[in-house]
Amino acid sequence: MRVSVLQENLQRALNIVTRAVPSRPTLPILNNVMISTDNARIKLSATNLDLGIHVWIGGSVDEEGATTVPAKLFYDLVSILSPERIDLNLDKRTQTLYLHCGGNNNQIKCIDAVEFPIIPEADASTGIAVPALEFKRMIELVAFSASKEENKPVLAGILTRMEGNTLIMAATDGYRLSECRAVLERGATTSFQVIIPARALFELSRIISDADEDVLISLPEGRRQVMFHLNNVDVVSSLIDGTFPDYERAIPKNFQTITTVYTEDLLRSARRAAIFARDNADTTQMHIRPPEGTHTHGEVVLSSSSAEKGSNESLIDASVEGAPLEIALNVRYLLEVLGVVGDDQIEICTNTSSDACLIRPYHNDEYRQFQHVIMPMRINN
Repeated sequence: MRVSVLQENLQRALNIVTRAVPSRPTLPILNNVMISTDNARIKLSATNLDLGIHVWIGGSVDEEGATTVPAKLFYDLVSILSPERIDLNLDKRTQTLYLHCGGNNNQIKCIDAVEFPIIPEADASTGIAVPALEFKRMIELVAFSASKEENKPVLAGILTRMEGNTLIMAATDGYRLSECRAVLERGATTSFQVIIPARALFELSRIISDADEDVLISLPEGRRQVMFHLNNVDVVSSLIDGTFPDYERAIPKNFQTITTVYTEDLLRSARRAAIFARDNADTTQMHIRPPEGTHTHGEVVLSSSSAEKGSNESLIDASVEGAPLEIALNVRYLLEVLGVVGDDQIEICTNTSSDACLIRPYHNDEYRQFQHVIMPMRINN
């Protein structure tokens, strides 16, 4: 193999493909990135056996070939090379990659590409086309609610469902849940429902750029995989087996109190409350008070305390319709949803202190609907 490529293009490709390199690989070859030639282009590939990524970049291909390069070494080296042409020349017999850039010469010991696992490529002619930035936004709205615990694989995934031209994504860790529904211009010819690892979708969202118009989603029959095709990038992920919880039963439909507040006001107050809530299981108390007497507006009081550090209380102007309420919430969960909601105002929909609290953007539109549910914490009187 003998190829040439611009340093900035190779570095950008490595930034993407190394997201699939495992931190604790089960096989030595998984520490490596495969570099190969493919129809006069250069292809970089990596996998952890559950997630695989291909990236194609332009360059000069003088001789076809393939090898696998230690991912960290290759990334670290390329990232500090001069922004000019890099020449790569593989000695197939010794599996040594000679890298030349400007006045810099390097020799890298490689592993033969025949040992590298086969990562399937997405078929760009099939699949469902979803606007890339819309899909990225949906992932951002739900992925944070997925479980981080590996012993609950179903809860570590994101339910992804297509019904006609409506794409639905939901995630829950048992204490909170997020659901987002988007109406697409082009729907699917057949409905589907799968559970995709949250980590795979999180990495995909980081890869999607403003230059990507659509992401093509395909589900190869009988393979228990999902494939995403972008401009010059393929992401392949295993699906999670199991039954996703009937989360819709946990979403309250009727409310005794609906409170509207400015997102930034509540976010700043929650950040202050979090400082004192750390020693108290991240518990913050929310007091919702409707207007009284001549007052036209209600208020929300957010408070937290620590036996060792002290206490904090913030008063926020709010529009409150319904009964007063005191409810305890995990302030970390509150901060995370406020950080992604993307609207200048939110609605906090509640019933009693022991019922789920629903948070949604005040300006939910007809094309994208988002709602988030947080289970309350117990208040020790």
